[in-house]
Amino acid sequence: MLNVQPVTLTDGRVRLVPMSLDHVDALQAAAADGELWKLRVTSVPDPDDTRGYVERALAMRDQGSRLPFVVIDLENDERVIGSTSYHDIVPAIDRLEIGWTWYAKSTQRSHVNTCAKLLLLVHAFETLQAKLVGWRTDNDNLASQKAIERLGARKDGVLRHHAVRRDGTVRDTVMYSLAAAEWPEVKAHLLYQQNKPR
Repeated sequence: MLNVQPVTLTDGRVRLVPMSLDHVDALQAAAADGELWKLRVTSVPDPDDTRGYVERALAMRDQGSRLPFVVIDLENDERVIGSTSYHDIVPAIDRLEIGWTWYAKSTQRSHVNTCAKLLLLVHAFETLQAKLVGWRTDNDNLASQKAIERLGARKDGVLRHHAVRRDGTVRDTVMYSLAAAEWPEVKAHLLYQQNKPR
């Protein structure tokens, strides 16, 4: 049975540390890099609500449904450049999802996402012994869908009229997953992606 507890994960290029209220200012600065809160298909905090964003994430952590991390780029002055989480944690069936992920615009399409997801997946499958890891994203967020697919996740389908966006419209949600049996091959691919010459 999954026992998801706060943990720091690092590979020398990025570090994922449990989110705390101490990270409010740094997350606000990261979101300002590209004014990401203006995108209706993401969960990036509005500058005026960054503290509330962190407080809500920590409340979900306390309820056992989410473990939020801040992402630190060790190749860029150890700067906080975004956030990611385990969420929708279902210990009884050893299932969790990875999401609530966003990065400062200047670090997108860099080493950060592959490194961070590899850390989360290694921990989920090899330490927590998850049977399945899932992802979900807005049907209109094509960049997110491509990023999830690059990780090796399989598209499960689309939940229509599934969730309210920040602007009040209702989104369709694209669901992806990766099973434990698929992990060794996906891990080999991600390690290749991570280590290939830049």
